[in-house]
Amino acid sequence: MLRRPALGLVLAWIVVNAIAAGTARAAPAPLRIGYSDWPGWVAWQIAIDKGWLSEAGLDVKFDWFDYSASMEAFAAGKLDAELLTNGDALVMGAGGARNVMILITDYSNGNDMIVGRPGIKTLADLKGKRIGVEIGLVDHLLLLDGLKKQGMTQNDVTLVNSKTNETPQVLASGQVDAIGAWQPNAGLAMKALPGARPVYTSAQSPGLIYDVMTVNPASISAHRADYIKLLRVWDRVVSYINDPKTQADAVQIMAARVGLAPEKYQQLLAGTHLISIAEAKKIMVKADGLGSLYGSTQNADDFNVRNAVYKQPQKIDGYIEPSLTAAQP
Repeated sequence: MLRRPALGLVLAWIVVNAIAAGTARAAPAPLRIGYSDWPGWVAWQIAIDKGWLSEAGLDVKFDWFDYSASMEAFAAGKLDAELLTNGDALVMGAGGARNVMILITDYSNGNDMIVGRPGIKTLADLKGKRIGVEIGLVDHLLLLDGLKKQGMTQNDVTLVNSKTNETPQVLASGQVDAIGAWQPNAGLAMKALPGARPVYTSAQSPGLIYDVMTVNPASISAHRADYIKLLRVWDRVVSYINDPKTQADAVQIMAARVGLAPEKYQQLLAGTHLISIAEAKKIMVKADGLGSLYGSTQNADDFNVRNAVYKQPQKIDGYIEPSLTAAQP
């Protein structure tokens, strides 16, 4: 489940293609939306399979991508919208691909983890130890958040730059005392090294990592009414997943999209807090702190600049368009 890219390569790609393409342009009808393998985005498969999009009067095509490829397609003007993290929306914009977040699908609620080897019980136990994490990605951000709560900083540990999909092997080899990874990599790390356990997860920092739908501004101008309808469909999806009467069917649809057994997918879904429109209205109110998309995105911007993902701070207000969510009943 590659949810976050190797940012250096993707950012370079975005810059080249954004310059070549100029301002990202809206694709012709149907509206094209990129989605990839993360529970809050795979959830759209329910609307696709159930025919809820056409039922809502929408001409929309969801295109399945590897995560980084969806960013590339958006930057090249091949997509009207895509699903990604709020921090990566900034990465695209900094690279020249203008985009505006109109919908919050979920926040990571435990699927991102700092996993310690046997004997490591808390983050405090990692003082002076080595931690394998892909520097500049969201689990680096998660680690810093946890260390701060312990009264520690990055200087209290040694970071070992490790690709997220390689962290299970890195932990099992004994090269490090802990790793930062998202599911399924975190689970594979614990399976590869019996006794390894999470010492900090995104469930302990709700809103640190929001997942969103971001849209080409020109497409919003041309298809505002369609996006308002699309957000209503999303609310129907969330209700279908959360309703005990229909949840099993929802999980089966989502599991089939990614080729997992439903019982395994249920575990991944549990680490993702899906956000209804009613909840999103509150989160999209401008405020400091992680309870607001604005505060969370500002936090991500600070992190990105500090870790040289891009150089110049971004103007957060220009990346968030709350009016489509506010227009919902």
